[in-house]
Amino acid sequence: MATPSDSLPAAPSIWRDYLELTKPRVVALVTFTALVGTLLASAGMPPLEPLVFGNLGIALAAASAAALNQVLDRRIDAQMARTRARPLPSGRLSERDALVFAASLGVSAMAILALLVNLLTAALTFLTLIGYAVIYTVWLKRATPQNIVIGGLAGAAPPVLGWAAVSDSIDPNALLLALIIFVWTPPHFWSLAIARRDDYARAGIPMLPVTHGVAYTRLQVLLYTVLLVVVTLMPFLTRMSGLLYLAAALLLNAEFLYYALALKVTAREELPLRVFRFSVTYLMWLFAALLVDHYMLALRGGGP
Repeated sequence: MATPSDSLPAAPSIWRDYLELTKPRVVALVTFTALVGTLLASAGMPPLEPLVFGNLGIALAAASAAALNQVLDRRIDAQMARTRARPLPSGRLSERDALVFAASLGVSAMAILALLVNLLTAALTFLTLIGYAVIYTVWLKRATPQNIVIGGLAGAAPPVLGWAAVSDSIDPNALLLALIIFVWTPPHFWSLAIARRDDYARAGIPMLPVTHGVAYTRLQVLLYTVLLVVVTLMPFLTRMSGLLYLAAALLLNAEFLYYALALKVTAREELPLRVFRFSVTYLMWLFAALLVDHYMLALRGGGP
């Protein structure tokens, strides 16, 4: 005989679905870059409230944006092999439940930032949430093959948000961190788009490999990687960071250039996903190097 529990999903499974709705790996990367911005904004350790509540609010806002993105993209996700098993297209969560969840995260994020951090961080975070979850997802993603370039403005914002949580201002050094992420985004995402070109074509999304072909996209990945090499030297050239960061940036850039060149001149099927995965590691180590370098300089009591 069936019992009531036979017809209900297990609680841990439900929470895993809600967690998946937030794109936890993306949120982790967003929060890490925001945390680096928070820590770089102070010569020593920043005040506890902006450090804790600032990054908590930013993380909740990023999770809200990810959940709202999945609500708006649920029909597209159902057509793509990479995303059809997500909680909404698979039917494990309803659209209404996902919207309530996304709204709860967003309201919580704004309340924390506005009441416990500062209004500038709350306003900038709200604009970033709208930029990604609405402007990019609803319009840019479907309108132009340059969607990821223009939409990258929202994805580049977390270091600025983290910095603003401490300084209550928009600092030029924070904008430099955002520029690095902005230039990093096209080679990062277009590598994935090459690997998933058929999925995007099936869903009618005008990603660059669909509209301009794989060969052209490979060239763009290489060109943006070259530009990324130049931009990532700027923290050292502006004396924001020192020799440790420079050494790490040179090593990471050499490997990224190797991957981008290999992607350009070879047609190995596994390479686009390898470039995509490396690009995530690249950004994490680059920002970690900025952080370590910052505190080494602080311990020595001076600039590079």
